[in-house]
Amino acid sequence: MEKNVEISMLCQIYGKMLTKKQYEILTDYYNNDLSLSEIAENNQITRQAVRDIIKKGENKLFELEEKLSFMEKTIKQEKLLQEILNELSKIEDASSDKKIEKILKNVRKELSCLA
Repeated sequence: MEKNVEISMLCQIYGKMLTKKQYEILTDYYNNDLSLSEIAENNQITRQAVRDIIKKGENKLFELEEKLSFMEKTIKQEKLLQEILNELSKIEDASSDKKIEKILKNVRKELSCLA
């Protein structure tokens, strides 16, 4: 997974566990695509300070994910859910029983809400 996407996802999951400043700067850098200079100017700090805050924030996010694995579990659940939906489609396509088709459509609808 691309680092920018990974950090962005980790921020969504663990962002509340960062300091307010770390969260804001990581969000500006990874989600708002601001440069170190732009962030430094907006926060009236040096580029080096911005870089340090980003590195500390990244390390904290990776440490939390290593301990808690919420992102990994979420990705696995999404893959499993997609596999289940694919299997339901196969059953639905092969079935000629209207009652079964209706049940499968309801199950698919409920599972789709989780995706």
